[in-house]
Amino acid sequence: MPDSQPQPPRPPSSSPGPGETSSLLLCGARLTDGRTVDVRLGGGRIEAVGTAGSLGGTRACGARVDLRGYLLLPAPAEPHAHADTALSADTEGPVSHEPQDVQRRATEAALLQLGHGATALRAHVRVGDVQGLGALAAVLQARRALRGLAELTTVAMPRVLTGVAGADGLAVLRDAVKMGASVVGGRPDLDPDPTGYVEAVLEVASEHGCPVDLHTDAGDPARLARLAAMAGGLRPGVTLSPCGDLGRLPSEVAARTADQLAAAGVAVVCLPQGGCCGVDRRGTAPVRLLRAAGVRVAAGSGALRDVSNPVGRGDPLEAAFLLASRHGLSPEEAYEAVSSSARAVLGLPEVRVEAGFPAELLAVRGDRLAGALSLAYSRVVVHRGRVVARTSAVREYCSSSASVELGLPRQGRGQVS
Repeated sequence: MPDSQPQPPRPPSSSPGPGETSSLLLCGARLTDGRTVDVRLGGGRIEAVGTAGSLGGTRACGARVDLRGYLLLPAPAEPHAHADTALSADTEGPVSHEPQDVQRRATEAALLQLGHGATALRAHVRVGDVQGLGALAAVLQARRALRGLAELTTVAMPRVLTGVAGADGLAVLRDAVKMGASVVGGRPDLDPDPTGYVEAVLEVASEHGCPVDLHTDAGDPARLARLAAMAGGLRPGVTLSPCGDLGRLPSEVAARTADQLAAAGVAVVCLPQGGCCGVDRRGTAPVRLLRAAGVRVAAGSGALRDVSNPVGRGDPLEAAFLLASRHGLSPEEAYEAVSSSARAVLGLPEVRVEAGFPAELLAVRGDRLAGALSLAYSRVVVHRGRVVARTSAVREYCSSSASVELGLPRQGRGQVS
């Protein structure tokens, strides 16, 4: 097994200027079209892409990174994380919602996912009830601590928004947006009046110009049709996840529902690695059906080692691997779901390995995308034009005639009997 240890990145510059304006040259990287190129970064963007060895003399570079043997890709994004409960699976007793504990878990989880390649993350955070706004304040503090390393945005998730109890939830939701939550969301399926819940969320989103991101199993086509009708035309847009029950509906009903979501411009984030928040983990949204209907489909990680998925890894490349190996997408389509589509769901600009685009990049050991999704152990992550995380993996074999004959790397320390 490869011994893979993420290396902590250097602390970001206290001023964004030096961190973003210094030039960086990525040397000898392979692109998905087969070209081997040098890529010069500066000012947080890609300045130039040229054949290998062609950019070294055109401008003095502050630093060089040798990417020979690596495939260079647009960096993935994480559209569905749960920062307030991440890394709590091993906790004895109830999960602590003390601000310092939430901030520590949220920061560590974001760094783990950054090491996997996600330079932008959307974290769903519960507000109201026992937590009040404390968990949200803690995640916002983690966001500030991560500035320069990764972009972390938050979704406020109230439990109930209708009836007598819902009045408090609605007030908390508005306070959460004022505090800094940039997206409004929640789980309408848990409210006594799911349609009323959605109406309340859309009203708050319209008041503040916020996107909407809702949890739903998507098992009730009539409810989804009403949601699509209400959400149609809302900008910046509406996202649903994980929608696992949509694939259990009769095919003609699922197809009609997908058409309705597409017509309303509603995006879907599927969770191929498992569910979250106690949502049934047995199914994944029917990605091929949704894509065929014209729905924007992204893929997220969901639970990261919490009670919903104690072994969740939070790795976007694993999500892409599962989409390709189990759900019929090509490697290119699968990677699009965790990169360009995920960034679009988050409202972020497109990334291509071309001059003028944001310098949000991931280099993985390998020369083909399919191989990278299968064995992507070594990774170099670039955010705003600088390397912010690096993971190196080394595989060695014990001394044997086979290893000598094939020229395999031998163990550097000791012998294995």
